[in-house]
Amino acid sequence: MNLFYLPNLQPEDQTAFLTEEESVHAIRVLRLKQGDMILITNGKSWFFEAVIDVDHPKRAEARITTKKYMPRSSGYHIHMAAAPTKNIGRYEWFLEKACEIGVDEITPLITFHSERQKLNLERLERVLIAAMKQSQTATLPKLNPPCEIKSFVLQNNGDQKFAGWRGEKSKGELFDLLQENNSIIMLIGPEGDFSDEEILLLEENGYILVSMGQQRLRTETAAIVACHTINLKNRNL
Repeated sequence: MNLFYLPNLQPEDQTAFLTEEESVHAIRVLRLKQGDMILITNGKSWFFEAVIDVDHPKRAEARITTKKYMPRSSGYHIHMAAAPTKNIGRYEWFLEKACEIGVDEITPLITFHSERQKLNLERLERVLIAAMKQSQTATLPKLNPPCEIKSFVLQNNGDQKFAGWRGEKSKGELFDLLQENNSIIMLIGPEGDFSDEEILLLEENGYILVSMGQQRLRTETAAIVACHTINLKNRNL
């Protein structure tokens, strides 16, 4: 069943009014018509099954028949803070795959060695929406504005806080140090890695430096591996 995204749809609503963009996709692209079933999410963990009542190509309407609350996870929360890559396509790939695997919150992290500091958040949001619809999930990850590492560290907290690091200060493998059913913050640095000052900042604020294997990973690859590892530890995959 085709999945559509209506962020303003509420659990108590009886009728879904598709946006012009979603109406065009449903009626003109997919050639759906009155009486056809569709699946809708508001990105807040709700699925709505609905029957198209009005098949107008710009103002389609659907009657909601069933509703189901489907949270992404129970008991744990993943906040990925990853440095944007110079090639924005690689960062978009990370967003897409993290959404498919399972992530709750994403913050583009600005560090001393960051290769990119300005981002088109509307474009990145569209990447996440497309990934959510493609993977047939009901939760849209929260995308935060870019944040400098010091501000991020001082403003965010979790049950466990990790930063990817392959140096001598690494405390071990991420999988081994993870505890199940926790709120996890995971930091991934840029290709030039965290600076010495940033490593000190992280250690002083309770971050555990962890490895994700013997190989040297690109930023976006390390972020995906970390995301998968946390989900795997919590038996979500």
